[in-house]
Amino acid sequence: MNDAFHGELVIVLALAVGIILLFRKLKLPNVLGFIAAGMVAGPHALGWVEKVETVESLAELGVIFLLFVIGMEFSLKKLASIGVTVFVGGSLQALLTTCITAVFCHWMGLPWPAAVFMGFLVTLSSTAIVLRILQEQGRMDTPFGSITSAILIFQDIIVVPMMLVTPMLAGQSSNIGHDLLLLVGKMLGLVVAVYVGGRFGVPRLLRAVSKGRNKELFIITIVVLCFSAAWATSAMGLSLALGAFFAGLIISETDQAFHATGIIQPFHELFMSFFFVSIGMLVDPALFFTHPFIVFGLAILVMFIKTIAAFFSVWVLRHPVSTALKCGISLFQVGEFAFVLAITGLSTGLLSRDHHQIFLAVSILSMGTTPFAMRSLDDLVRRVFGVFLPTSVMHRMDAIMRVRREVERTERRVLKDHVVIIGYGLNGQNVATAAQSAKIRCAVIEEDPALAERAQQQGLHVVFGDASNEHVLEKAHVEQARVVVIAIADAELTRRITANVRAHTTAYIIVRTRYVKEIEANLAAGANEVIPEEFETSIEIFYRVLRKYLVPERNIQEMVSHIRGHHYGMLRGMNPTTIDHRHDLPAETIPGLDGLEIATVPVDIKRSGIVGRTLGSVDLKGRYGITLLAIRRQGRTITRITEIEQVKHGDLLYLLGSAESITKLDHDLH
Repeated sequence: MNDAFHGELVIVLALAVGIILLFRKLKLPNVLGFIAAGMVAGPHALGWVEKVETVESLAELGVIFLLFVIGMEFSLKKLASIGVTVFVGGSLQALLTTCITAVFCHWMGLPWPAAVFMGFLVTLSSTAIVLRILQEQGRMDTPFGSITSAILIFQDIIVVPMMLVTPMLAGQSSNIGHDLLLLVGKMLGLVVAVYVGGRFGVPRLLRAVSKGRNKELFIITIVVLCFSAAWATSAMGLSLALGAFFAGLIISETDQAFHATGIIQPFHELFMSFFFVSIGMLVDPALFFTHPFIVFGLAILVMFIKTIAAFFSVWVLRHPVSTALKCGISLFQVGEFAFVLAITGLSTGLLSRDHHQIFLAVSILSMGTTPFAMRSLDDLVRRVFGVFLPTSVMHRMDAIMRVRREVERTERRVLKDHVVIIGYGLNGQNVATAAQSAKIRCAVIEEDPALAERAQQQGLHVVFGDASNEHVLEKAHVEQARVVVIAIADAELTRRITANVRAHTTAYIIVRTRYVKEIEANLAAGANEVIPEEFETSIEIFYRVLRKYLVPERNIQEMVSHIRGHHYGMLRGMNPTTIDHRHDLPAETIPGLDGLEIATVPVDIKRSGIVGRTLGSVDLKGRYGITLLAIRRQGRTITRITEIEQVKHGDLLYLLGSAESITKLDHDLH
């Protein structure tokens, strides 16, 4: 890249920042902001970027990282839990959308291969936009949110076979049967590689890398796995993105999946921004004005076809009509994977430049409409579709399918109102033990493999990774926690994690530090309470001392609360003028005990003057002003003391009095 391109890149990204800030006020997705920036700066508008090919090269990296992250977030266990919805509903939605679109496109004059390929493009919806909106609205766990997420997962998966079939649709195969068998063989080889790598090789490699707690080494390892897999599939005649997907799939089954996803996420976000900017540069904004009826008409038609196809696919699975309609509306846009697939179509000749322009314009319109439609889902179902499907008709349709009413309940268990423990060292383990004893659910975030495994053995919800990483915090559901405890040794990392946690939650954050000098920085970062080990030890010592002096428990607790409430200012030797005295304790914190102390006096040979005498004759209270609290005799303690009790050799007397009176008594007993 030359200096001119560096300047162009800075201009485009700066433009993207401005547009995204505007879009945020309009509550539009960032994806649309990047596309809009590309449209404005591209050769069809202002022409600030002339070498679109260089941006497309960066965009190719974005596609690789996109498939890699999708693979890492793809869980076989998660897929199995929603298997029927994924495979039946997703397959039906894809089949219906592809068939309807293909028939329409063929009727409009496209040959069947190109028409089917166009059906592939229209089938795919936007995972990035829909899931983000569902999360922001808190609807991920609703029935329609779970079903929509499941269908999106299936769409992400079928991109892979679509990419593999596209060259055959383009007629690049002379022997389709042979090529299909070869393709199946390659896929089986990849599946075996995924199984072996995910079961044996990669987990051991990542565990060995993680033991060193070297973040740079972990990043390099993850990136090498991603690009080596992409290179391997490319050498097999498959796409780079396919290899990245399988590499992510291998990592998804390891304990380090969340940690790896969080590390790759910044690279993914950066290069995906280039991808969407490059897509925007391909769009000619004039198309919206020169052919408005074609563009807007096709956009409406695409959204209608996808809504109906998704609605029917969900309804036949015996879900209520209202739920099926919400799913259909949520899935009516064309997604980012369609852009990836369209590039393959361009290279194989299935998609012409003109049709590609129209496809991009229609896709952008459908994506831009999605946020507004999803904000008004209930109104659209009730007022718009209610005109064609009155409530009585919906009830009859539900009765025909014998819908399962229980789907209206949330089935997915998510950690909520729990405590998140960051760092499973000794302090973290003690907190977890206390939480489990009190029947409080807790999640543990730990970067050390051995400690993470120990937490798992304790039956805790464990997220392996660095808590300064947003993705790791999301997996621990920190946004729904009541308390977050940060107990790690690294002072700088503690402050960073505290700030990151505070940006995601309003939970009460308790931070454990080693030294008091770290208090202010963590409070400024968002902690509610900071507990330094050095002063907590001091508090424990003087707590025990005061108890020995018979200071009332209530007074001791008030003193401890006072010291902690003022951030240990008393122990830190702060200037009294700098301490807020509004909540100071009363001056007489130990009423009635001024000048008194507890002492022990052994009755040995040197003090044999009182051996055999009764306590009444000794008269400790009258002669010395001393109170006898207890007598320790032959391993037992006597607390019920009468005046006729005799003092015996070897007794240990517990006395309460002034220092002077106790010294005088000790002198007289010699």
